[in-house]
Amino acid sequence: MHSTGKVVVASQHYPPDHSTTASIMSDIACRLARDHQVVVLSGTPGGLPGALNGPGKPHVISVKSRITEKAALVRRASAEVLFALRTFVALTKELRRGDVVLTVTAPFMLPYAVAAAAKLRRARSALIMHDLFPDVLVMAGLLKPHSIVTALIRAANAWMFRALDAVIIIGRDAEARIVSYRGVKHGKVRFIPNWATIVPFLRPVSFENPFRRVIKARFVVGLSGNLGFTHDPEIVFEAARLLRQETEIHFLLSGWGIGFERLKQLQAEWGLPNVTLVGRVEDAELETFLAAADVWIIPYRKNVTGVSVPSRFYNLLAIGRPVILVSEPDAEAALTLVEDRLGWVVGPGEPEQLAEAIRTAFRSDDKAMAERAVQVASKFDRHAAMNAYADLVGELLCSPRVPEPK
Repeated sequence: MHSTGKVVVASQHYPPDHSTTASIMSDIACRLARDHQVVVLSGTPGGLPGALNGPGKPHVISVKSRITEKAALVRRASAEVLFALRTFVALTKELRRGDVVLTVTAPFMLPYAVAAAAKLRRARSALIMHDLFPDVLVMAGLLKPHSIVTALIRAANAWMFRALDAVIIIGRDAEARIVSYRGVKHGKVRFIPNWATIVPFLRPVSFENPFRRVIKARFVVGLSGNLGFTHDPEIVFEAARLLRQETEIHFLLSGWGIGFERLKQLQAEWGLPNVTLVGRVEDAELETFLAAADVWIIPYRKNVTGVSVPSRFYNLLAIGRPVILVSEPDAEAALTLVEDRLGWVVGPGEPEQLAEAIRTAFRSDDKAMAERAVQVASKFDRHAAMNAYADLVGELLCSPRVPEPK
């Protein structure tokens, strides 16, 4: 059954924005544009890179957006609500019956606007579930588990999940949370994991690495990326404090967001000699930076299972490095670590356990762990993910419902 409907991608983050979400959404939009007419509603101002312009590429329409600092909660929330409303209006003008609209969970009000507009215009809709609200806010301590606001968001979710034609999860652990909402069946949920943005092959540890050259210690523990509300940077700093007398181990900490600001505050207070702080590393230097550490830490707060999946995880494996994950054992990244023996899982809020895991990594003689990491990263393939998105959108364009997976 052939469909002449088009695909609309709604995302606040899109090139020239350099965020992970922008990169993912542009990759998906460009892949879909090979087979369909694609329109992107983008909340990022500025000109597109040349590679995203021209025939066969998505047509980008700008939606006015005011992206605020992550710590400015009230201003950020109001800006996100306003962007969601503007996107809703744009979608009611752009969508036609039989079209498909694809969106993502950032900002958190956007999926509701997309689902409502699709319902109104008799289009089909799909959501890429990067973070699950209100669970993320509860996990970060910003909402109480049984507050009125939490209950209202869950009620809105119940309607939204029923209205959506497909919910795309990037971690296996998310499905149970999605189908726990009344009326949401397993067949609506599709698992399409993210992928490594760095070509997987083993980068040997080199003391000539520019990020490592000034570090005298033999073993480097790394932390990199956005440290948002779901992350716990303090457990990393506390582990560094516990290990400050073990001079062969050094911490190389980089990133941005409220968590990295907290790390800077802690280092200003303690001045630990075994900690080096590096500002946000540009994309051109990311591969070199990731190769500078012997092991990497991803620190989550409690209750991450089914709520958030660390996209940086795949790049750490692609470099050929083991990972120490602070998380519950049934979270997506923890399942992968244990199944393929790629590192260590530490309970949230347990800095002594983290320090001991770092000691274990320092003493480890499992040389094959790095090779296994590269092999696993190769399975999380961009080409396979793009084809999975293309297949799903093709189904949505040609049928009123997503068929149950076989």
